[in-house]
Amino acid sequence: FEPQSDIFVTGILSIGLIGCGGSNSSNGDDKVIKVGVSPVPHEEIMEVAKPLLEAKGYTVEIVEFTDYVLPNTSLENGEIDANYFQHIAYLNSFNEDNGTHLTYTAEIHLEPMGAFSKKYKTVDEVEEGAVVAVPDDPSNEARALRVLAAAGLIEVNDGELITTADITSNPKNLEFKELEAATLPRVLEDVDIAVINGNYALEAGLDVNNDAFYAEDKNVESLKERRNVLAVKEGSENTQKIKDLTEALTSDEVREFIEEKYKGAVVPVF
Repeated sequence: FEPQSDIFVTGILSIGLIGCGGSNSSNGDDKVIKVGVSPVPHEEIMEVAKPLLEAKGYTVEIVEFTDYVLPNTSLENGEIDANYFQHIAYLNSFNEDNGTHLTYTAEIHLEPMGAFSKKYKTVDEVEEGAVVAVPDDPSNEARALRVLAAAGLIEVNDGELITTADITSNPKNLEFKELEAATLPRVLEDVDIAVINGNYALEAGLDVNNDAFYAEDKNVESLKERRNVLAVKEGSENTQKIKDLTEALTSDEVREFIEEKYKGAVVPVF
């Protein structure tokens, strides 16, 4: 994931508070909870959990981020208490690359990744030399290539963080473009195929169940690393407010909302 310059904040939280928000987060048992989220579906899901926490006396501040770097650096720096936007593979990769100390308390949902096209409706229709856009961050590029391999369009080496250099067979001579994940729905008109993360597909009004010509099998065990989690800084897992936040995000109310709202485009895993 590449950083973007804009950050939007919901509710009563102001931009200025981001830079000095560590005071609330430094006390793990206070009654203010700040959670960083991506807009869709994470913010929508967090809004369902919010009243459950308010009923316990918490003030919940939902901070909307439009990139995948700032939510983790803000969490590492104590500016927010938790974030909910990323899958396990990305969290692990971010820690390794940046020396951060982040972990997670619960797996919340899975967003199946799909291959979308304005041109093709089935795998069999994909033509020689088709241009394919994939995410340029390591964990999601590897995931996208595995989607295409599962579809039978390419073959790839084993390994966790594979790239286009690991393609061992490309019978249709597909041409690959590595682009920032957030831009993929916007370039769908300009390429033949785009392999798009579930959250960005949802934001763009794309339904992986109906609009993708091929999608991940959401029941495959290997997708465990792609489950979206509630991330916290190491050492805060056992504070009362993090326990209460985890309980709210894994409640029956949240599960029912996910199932009814997204109808398989987002799958609860708790």
